[in-house]
Amino acid sequence: MARLELSNLHAKVAEDDGEQILEGVDLEVESGEIHALMGPNGSGKSTTAKVVAGHPAYEVTDGEVLLHLEEGDFGDDFEIPEDKRTWNILDLEPNERAALGIFLGFQYPAEIEGVTMTNFLRTALNAKLEEREELFEDEDEAEADAEDEDESGYDTSPMEGNVEEGEFGVAEFQQLLQEKMEQLDMDEKFAQRYLNAGFSGGEKKQNEVLQAAILEPSIAVLDEIDSGLDIDRLQDVSKGINALRDEQGTGVLQITHYQRILDYVEPDHVHVMLDGKIAKSGGAELAEQLEDEGYDWVREEVYETA
Repeated sequence: MARLELSNLHAKVAEDDGEQILEGVDLEVESGEIHALMGPNGSGKSTTAKVVAGHPAYEVTDGEVLLHLEEGDFGDDFEIPEDKRTWNILDLEPNERAALGIFLGFQYPAEIEGVTMTNFLRTALNAKLEEREELFEDEDEAEADAEDEDESGYDTSPMEGNVEEGEFGVAEFQQLLQEKMEQLDMDEKFAQRYLNAGFSGGEKKQNEVLQAAILEPSIAVLDEIDSGLDIDRLQDVSKGINALRDEQGTGVLQITHYQRILDYVEPDHVHVMLDGKIAKSGGAELAEQLEDEGYDWVREEVYETA
C-alpha cells in the first residue's frame, strides 16, 4: 500500500514576485482509494496536481510531499529496501517521480503527430522501469553504470534503438496493450493512431486513462479529466478510473469541478479546496451538497470558525 502525503505544502509561481497559490495543503492518498478534490476556479487544485508531478512553472516555498512505499508495491519480484521506502519527491525530477509510481493525467493532453500510441506507450513503460531500477540500485552499481555509459556513448541515435530493447519487446508489449484496452473497453484501432492527433476531447481523456493502466502507478492524479465530456465518454472514462482502482489497486486523486463524474466514480473521500488549502473534507455526500449549494457555505463555515 503506497501512500502519498502532502504536508503544509506551500507553492508559488516560479518567477520573481510570483503569486503565492498554495497556502498549506495537507492531504493523504493511499493505494486503492479514490479522493475527489473540488473547489472553485483559482483555488489551487490544478497547481496541487502540477506540484506533485514536478512542473517547473511552480516553486515550493514550504512543506513536503512524501511517498511511502511498502514491500510488494512494485510486484513480488522487486525488492524495496527498508531505507528506500519513504521518498521526499520534491527532491526528485518528474521522471523519477513517475518511476516511483506517480502519474499525472492532463486536462489538455498534447497532440504528437508521427508517434503512434503503441510506440509512445512502450517507450514510456520501458523508460519508467529502467529509471526505477536506477533509483533503487546501490551507490557502487550506480557509479559503475555511469562509467560504462560515459565510455560507451551511443553507436546510433538513442531515438533509433532496437525494437526489442527494454524489458518489454514489441510482441510482449502488444499483448499487454491488448489486455489493457480490453479491460478499458477501448477500440484496438486506437493503438495505431498518432498520439492524440485528431482525437476528440473524449478520446484524449480515455487515452490518459489507458496510459495510467499501462504504467500502473501507485497514485494517479487526474486533473479535470471529466471536463468537456459528453455522457457516453464520461461513462467510458469513469469505467477506466474504476478499473485502475479495482484491477490495479491504484490510488486516485480526482480533481473536478462537478459532482457528475462522482455518480460513476464513487469517492472514498471528498475534499474542498479554498484559497490554496483544504478547507473541508468528508464522504461522497459532501460532493452532493456542493452540487446543490455551491461553495459559499463552506467559505462561511471556515471563516466563522477561524
